[in-house]
Amino acid sequence: MHKPMLPNDTFRGQTAVITGGGTGIGFAIAKYLANLGARVVLASRKAEHLDKAVAEIQDAGGEAFAVPTDVRDPEQVDRLMNTAVEKTGRLDILVNSAAGNFIVDSEKLSVNGWNAVVGSVLNGTFYCTRAAGLKMIESKNGGRILSIVASYAWTGGPRTVHSVAAKAGVVAMTRTLAVEWAHYGIRVNAVCPGPTDTEGARPLWADPADEERLKAKIPVGRFADPSEIANAATYLLSPYADFVNGEVFVIDGGEWLGKGLTS
Repeated sequence: MHKPMLPNDTFRGQTAVITGGGTGIGFAIAKYLANLGARVVLASRKAEHLDKAVAEIQDAGGEAFAVPTDVRDPEQVDRLMNTAVEKTGRLDILVNSAAGNFIVDSEKLSVNGWNAVVGSVLNGTFYCTRAAGLKMIESKNGGRILSIVASYAWTGGPRTVHSVAAKAGVVAMTRTLAVEWAHYGIRVNAVCPGPTDTEGARPLWADPADEERLKAKIPVGRFADPSEIANAATYLLSPYADFVNGEVFVIDGGEWLGKGLTS
């Protein structure tokens, strides 16, 4: 695991809400922020994921609590942000990591399937960003918002049209709000991970042949560790990145560039 290199009090006294914070990349970011002094509020639809994640952070000496939340429901999102402020007195950081996706031929994608993914990825990100942004604007202390996107938002991704459209919307939202909310002292950025070795992603390369095929598309020849994504996210959320706004930071080993004549 790659350890964060920022001072361990970088986020001391600050509150961070992480959606999808019980597992995967969201949990990796939550651990890093807690390790660097933040109080972290983890949100997920599955309470069993949250309980385990909170316990691990607390056992390591961090401050964490959970608020089970379905980001597709604006009322639950408002409750999440209200609870974070009521319990800690402030809201400084939002990480939009909650998502959903599945592989399907576009002509076979149902309306319900489309709505499920767009509802969590695009609508959910907006609901959370709006609710957190209102708290940050009201506080007059500014804030930082970070969303997790994917490079197929601009390259295209056959058989994932629902997720492609939703992630592209999040990229556009990130850049729009970065301009619109900058005068409030709110920075809005995104990170774009490549294939990352998480429990949720591993079924995609359960077959060794699939694993080798996927790795062959990545110039550095391997998958990312969640801690590597967390390192970049932590930087973007820190004072070291105070002049970074509206950026989509790609962390994919060069995958989206393609291997050209070397392939």
